[in-house]
Amino acid sequence: MAELRRGAGQLEAEVLGTLWATGRALTPSEVQERIGGGLAYNTVHTILKRLWDKGLVIRDAGGRRGAYRPVKDATEHAAQIMHEALGREPDHAAVLERFVTGLGPDDEEMLRKLLDTA
Repeated sequence: MAELRRGAGQLEAEVLGTLWATGRALTPSEVQERIGGGLAYNTVHTILKRLWDKGLVIRDAGGRRGAYRPVKDATEHAAQIMHEALGREPDHAAVLERFVTGLGPDDEEMLRKLLDTA
């Protein structure tokens, strides 16, 4: 059975996830090795270039020519996406209400504690 083709967004998420998981800069071949799944080197390199164009990774980090590392950690990135989504919608209350009503009990309790200490 043939493997399903992954979209660019999914590949970008996998590459970023790989970089976040290692905590250090990786070359395209190192990313390719860690992701697996038969991805071509050129595909991985193209995804890293797209992430660089978007400002999500930097090149030549730590003196390793051709290596990439994320600009932000996973939590900073997720928070930025949430802020951007909120900024695109003029009805902030509706967006926040949808978000909060979709939380599980543990996350809701954590959010309450964070709001109380903010």
